[in-house]
Amino acid sequence: MKLVYINIAVFLLLRIAGVVCFFAGIDPMSFLRWIELPSSVSGLMSAPWTILTYMVSHYDVMHILFNMLVLYWFGIMFLDYFTPKQFVGLYILGGVGGGVLYMLAYLLPTLAGAHTWLIGASASVMAIVIAISMKAPHYKMNLLFLGSISLKWIAIVYVVIDVLSITGENMGGHIAHLGGALTGVMFTMLINRRMDITAPINKVIDFIADAVDSLAQKRAKKANSAQHNGAKNDAPRNASRRPSGVMSEADEATLDIILDKIKKSGYASLTEDEKRRLFKVSKNN
Repeated sequence: MKLVYINIAVFLLLRIAGVVCFFAGIDPMSFLRWIELPSSVSGLMSAPWTILTYMVSHYDVMHILFNMLVLYWFGIMFLDYFTPKQFVGLYILGGVGGGVLYMLAYLLPTLAGAHTWLIGASASVMAIVIAISMKAPHYKMNLLFLGSISLKWIAIVYVVIDVLSITGENMGGHIAHLGGALTGVMFTMLINRRMDITAPINKVIDFIADAVDSLAQKRAKKANSAQHNGAKNDAPRNASRRPSGVMSEADEATLDIILDKIKKSGYASLTEDEKRRLFKVSKNN
């Protein structure tokens, strides 16, 4: 669900930015180029972060709706067999795999010189779909109007549609879907051999998370230490700045003792030291 929330949050930000650009007379595609994955290697080198940003970004309502529904449905089944870390790792690897195949396709002679951009989580979602379909091919899923169907047939239909659609308008997108599918196949085949290709990704994520937590803890300790030292240093200053006519607790205690003695035995019963203390307290306050 965190991945779903991230995708939805990015979608809303992009749509809001699109509205602002519209009224400002700016083409929305101009800022989308900063998060979409370019088809050229030179474009990727100038904006390397797009290999990650494109896989959590959508601009079309139906695009994000379909992707997030499939991610949620198949994600629940995926977590019946794999861990949440493997889910996140495969999502990222599926997006990277789809992006790499997409860019490689544009190195072919028939596509050389063409410049397109890729956006959406479809490749990542495809990796999840294929991985769980290979791990549990006979797992049944109830589809509207079609009834109960095994995951393997759903996965096959997905792949066939993408292969047959390569010559269509969204050629780059379907190629990226196939890259994500290949990543899912690789994940499941290697996990059956006790090799987890998501482990390096998760180590990087854990390292970054630990570094952020450590930095946050150091800042919190530093802030608490500064606050504690400030309170200690302020105490003497506050005492020295006590308004005239206001007794300290120590002076009040001393005065109470001396006055009580005077009440019982008279002023003459005070010692010289007590008389000096009484005079000092009276003078200071």
